[in-house]
Amino acid sequence: MPRSFHAPIAILLGAVAATGFAPLNLWPLLLIGLAGLATLVADAPRWRTAAWRAWCWGLGHFTVNNNWFQHAFDFQDKMPPVLGYVAAVALALYLAVFPAMAAALAWGMAGRGRRRRSDPAFVLAFGAAWIATEWLRAVLFTGYAWDPVAVTWLPVIGVARLAAWIGTYALSGLTVLVAGAIWLAARGRWHPVAGAAAAVGLAALSAPLTRAPEPAPGAPLVRAVQPNIGQDQRGEDDAEPMLRALIRMSGKPGPVPRLVLWPEGVIRDPLEDRLPLYAYQGRWPWITRARMAEVLGPRDLLLTGTTPLRFNAKEDLVGAANSVQALGPDARLLARYDKAHLVPYGEYLPLPWLLKPLGLARLIPGDIDFDAGPGPRSLTLPGFGSVGVQICYEIIFSGQVVDRAHRPRFLFNPSTDAWFGRWGPPQHLAQARLRAIEEGLPIVRSTPTGISAIIAADGRLIATVPHEQAGAAEAPLPPALAPTFFARLGNWLALLIGTVLAIAAVAVRRRAR
Repeated sequence: MPRSFHAPIAILLGAVAATGFAPLNLWPLLLIGLAGLATLVADAPRWRTAAWRAWCWGLGHFTVNNNWFQHAFDFQDKMPPVLGYVAAVALALYLAVFPAMAAALAWGMAGRGRRRRSDPAFVLAFGAAWIATEWLRAVLFTGYAWDPVAVTWLPVIGVARLAAWIGTYALSGLTVLVAGAIWLAARGRWHPVAGAAAAVGLAALSAPLTRAPEPAPGAPLVRAVQPNIGQDQRGEDDAEPMLRALIRMSGKPGPVPRLVLWPEGVIRDPLEDRLPLYAYQGRWPWITRARMAEVLGPRDLLLTGTTPLRFNAKEDLVGAANSVQALGPDARLLARYDKAHLVPYGEYLPLPWLLKPLGLARLIPGDIDFDAGPGPRSLTLPGFGSVGVQICYEIIFSGQVVDRAHRPRFLFNPSTDAWFGRWGPPQHLAQARLRAIEEGLPIVRSTPTGISAIIAADGRLIATVPHEQAGAAEAPLPPALAPTFFARLGNWLALLIGTVLAIAAVAVRRRAR
């Protein structure tokens, strides 16, 4: 093949691989895309060539996979929407560095050049390097953990449930091994692909054995409300229409305790007392809380996204938080969680001294950056026990979503996916399902426009509200499982499995000599 063809073929293979994720879920194409990447990398004459080809693959992959990123710019009046297309490609230019790093590492570990390379060693090294670089992508510069390779297995739920044992990043590495087995089969080595197919088949068939139990009789109800009010309908005067919609869709109290769940950021009016009077703008907090409490029975509670404000001693507004607050039937505030993992360029502007003079601004309207919370912690709610909260994209960070000292009964994941176009919401939901599997905890999602869902501790969808439809998902709260192997050891398992694969690669390479 002419060398000039390698870069466009790599870009095409990366784009094809992106269709393996939601909303298309064509997971065999991800394996084919990764197998094609293995071919290009393994046949490279130098490590720089291997890295370049993998970078091109990443460019195609992340541009398609993150195409929803452009949509966020449609709601920012300080920057033109067309800049969103530039931003989506710019993000891909950066994210492509991580497959390039994995390729360079694997090429170097497996042998320098085609004649001295061991093909099985390369596959093992590629799996190990992928684990390391995918984890690095999730932590470097605050991290961007969106759509790890492992999430593609959710349509084959038995395979996805391996994440309860080894975690997301290790499962991604094993997925690269499966793709590597396909590459070896193309080279006439059928034993690895037969073994990989048998392992995937057994994991898929194990799904009935790893199913979580059903809720116990009398379990409390959870009701996730989705008002279907998009970002194009939000503004400075949307507080009253939003509150009326949320109240209307919150249902009626019944004999069973209910936990009513509203999305991220839907209540913009301050709910706290004793703020400067100008902060309320005539919408007094005790009246707002009383109206919210009207939907609650005597044993019900409400969790809602809010934006608490912070003032200094001179009563100047100096900060805000992206929060979830709990409200009781007596209209009192009971608990609060502040988002800790803030979105750069969304909830704060990095390097403002540099970016503001260039005309860049946050994607979320406003000039005040959000304050970061202390990290995962559980809220103790009367009648419902311990509840964990992860706001919006906090849920995508494997191993960082649970207060280990106070394991919750379930996780509440309110979000505002109206920014994410059509591809973002199903991808976000898929990653929440993988967190449920990893931690053995149910997760309930409430979003303004979808996809709201109640997720069992084994990753099954119990109830959903489709994208861009108004409604509510209501069901008995699914039970939590005992702490999974991953919940106990976390991403140390990724380090362990990655190390084992790397050692095996070196051993196989030496034996091949």
